[in-house]
Amino acid sequence: MTPVERKQAEREQTLIARHHEVMGIAPTGLYQAPGRVNLLGEHTDYSGGFCMPAALSFNTLIAANQRTDNILRLHSLDFHETVELDLANLLPPRATTGKGHWSAYPFGVAWSLAQPLAQGLGLSGVKVPGADLTFSGNVPLGSGLSSSASIEVATATALLALAHAQMPKPQIALACQKAENDYVGAPCGIMDQFISAAGVRGNALAIDTRALTAELAPIPDKLRLVVCNSMVRHSVGGGEYGERRREVEEAARAISLQKLGDRQLRDATLQDLEKARPNMSHNAFLRARHVITDSQRVLDGVAALRAGDATAFGALMTAAHASFRDDFAASCKQCDILADLALKIPGCLGSRLTGGGFGGCTVSLVQATHAEQFVETLRAQYLQATGVTAQAFICEIADGAGPLPLPVSKLKV
Repeated sequence: MTPVERKQAEREQTLIARHHEVMGIAPTGLYQAPGRVNLLGEHTDYSGGFCMPAALSFNTLIAANQRTDNILRLHSLDFHETVELDLANLLPPRATTGKGHWSAYPFGVAWSLAQPLAQGLGLSGVKVPGADLTFSGNVPLGSGLSSSASIEVATATALLALAHAQMPKPQIALACQKAENDYVGAPCGIMDQFISAAGVRGNALAIDTRALTAELAPIPDKLRLVVCNSMVRHSVGGGEYGERRREVEEAARAISLQKLGDRQLRDATLQDLEKARPNMSHNAFLRARHVITDSQRVLDGVAALRAGDATAFGALMTAAHASFRDDFAASCKQCDILADLALKIPGCLGSRLTGGGFGGCTVSLVQATHAEQFVETLRAQYLQATGVTAQAFICEIADGAGPLPLPVSKLKV
């Protein structure tokens, strides 16, 4: 058993025991959904573009049992809090819980699953049963590794299992995105929920966010992904994220006036952007230039991985950081320091800020033989440069959401 597997097993045992203590009943199911790190394609997902995330071994665990009434009761080991809601009284979005409260995410998923899904999917709403759900998460909060999507997708996985309902993984992602957009009020795209639902161990996914399809992008064994937390808290619900999205949409509208029928930046070239430049603000032009070029970097990255060209892939990551910093203006001083320091350490092929921006983590592509020394050196140099002790770890790329075996002995508690 690896150290990661050992810690997971310990978390599961603690979660099961705590669920029985708080809920007064042993759980009948155990479920997980991972956080993620994104390698290429940032803020492209709400423009129908391409992105390349990977699921991490950091995850949200849920112990669950169905109730005989209509109550959805939630307990968080991390926040030491229990809340409940009558499903018959699920109010309109954002009306039942304070914005930013952890329970808004699972309650929002329950609300979203009950809604008929649009986009011609032919799926009616799920009859969500009353349930007891106990949560344990180890995705660092505010790190840009998508703790929110991990909670959402784990909740959907548990509730669908209790309802004896099935839903394709892309549609699970859509339902969870709807919860975050319309219930929580955070204007995220589809990437985080998609990779949390559909990740594949050992692989990044090259996701077409308009078609909701993905292809495997294997990470070679000779390489490691190293994530380093700047310790600057990131929030998708913050005003900067929403402002950037509005600027991207402004550019898309301006381009659509030039190219009738093209409604997303996915369809635009840099030539289209330049032609429409007089009809948009300077900031909108810069944001759109990042989105268009970063979506292309995903396609170039897939080609580089297929060709076994790790150096080219690393260079794409580094270029992505420059674009995110300069054109999208979504980096911060600390993340720039981390990315710059990383590139000077032996074995590093590329480094960039990952996630929605304005803080959080960097991800670096590092030769496996240098990975452990890279982590020690980067932490030491960041401490010297900023006075801040950063969290850093070598990633294990995990599978997406699903049920976990529940120890037989625990069923007899």
